[in-house]
Amino acid sequence: IIALSIIIGTIMTMSSSNWLMAWLGLELNMLAILPILSKPKTSRASEATTKYFLTQAIASAMMLLSSTINAWQTGNWGISELKNKFSTTIMALSLMMKMGAAPVHFWLPEVLQGTTLQTALLITTWQKIAPITLMYMISNNIQPTILVFAGILSMIIGGLGGINQTQLRKMMAYSSINNLGWTITIMAFSPNTALMNIFTYIIMTTPIFLMMTSMSTKTLQNLSTTWTTSMTMTLSIALLMLSTSGLPPFTGFMPKMLILNELISQKLTILATLAIMTSLISLLFYLRVTYLIMMLTPPMTTPSSTKWRAQNQKSQPTTMMTPTALFTTHLIPAIPF
Repeated sequence: IIALSIIIGTIMTMSSSNWLMAWLGLELNMLAILPILSKPKTSRASEATTKYFLTQAIASAMMLLSSTINAWQTGNWGISELKNKFSTTIMALSLMMKMGAAPVHFWLPEVLQGTTLQTALLITTWQKIAPITLMYMISNNIQPTILVFAGILSMIIGGLGGINQTQLRKMMAYSSINNLGWTITIMAFSPNTALMNIFTYIIMTTPIFLMMTSMSTKTLQNLSTTWTTSMTMTLSIALLMLSTSGLPPFTGFMPKMLILNELISQKLTILATLAIMTSLISLLFYLRVTYLIMMLTPPMTTPSSTKWRAQNQKSQPTTMMTPTALFTTHLIPAIPF
């Protein structure tokens, strides 16, 4: 019932042309995921659930406020009829809060850290689809300045926030914020490229979380000893991290190159340069993870004391893991030129 509610909520929001139906879909989605968040009987899970509920409720209230003001001004509840500048700004801010983009991103790392890896995967992938779709629908009405400011801020915060992390879930949260920055920035100029970017990110994030779940790896210290349980999966995570960072010749380079190409063709060279510089910051913590995995295998083992790991633990690859991992590393020939 919970899984069905999450799916129906997102589909309802994506297919609606009315703000009330879109809001109803988002509420159904939020209420359905709360039991999943609070399933682990720990204080951290309860805290994460409360934080998630409060931020999503505030975002929903802002969304209702925006659509009500617009309906009051124009007499229309249609999504494409969002003409009022004040309503548009409030709506953009509420959707950014829903998906966890800067400057309203503070809940995302904390919530991800307090949940299981499977729930973290759900929040960083599926839960972003509905707000991104709504932003896509109103992208022509949002002022480009707001989107560019939020996008660049998300890139900087996502890059700087992830550098000092040792917890992989928090690192992936900042990676998500950084990627949302790219999506929101290009949303103002080419919404189709923005959609391609977010779906490429979902394809790249899914196998990383599935592999971390399979190997029960939650910290960098655990990651440095995963070669003892599954060498193939360890190397795969290293390649997936490089792909997510946007290094060629992996799939992650494709959306970044198309975004930069679009920005330069719009005569926004300074913005493109700024985006490249912020991606270099995020590249630092991806390379740190890759170094830990690739360079600290025998005979160059890590000098730090490692946690005890169960030797009889076998990594079971899931159905989704192999195809998504392949797409993450080999999709670059599909670039639409």
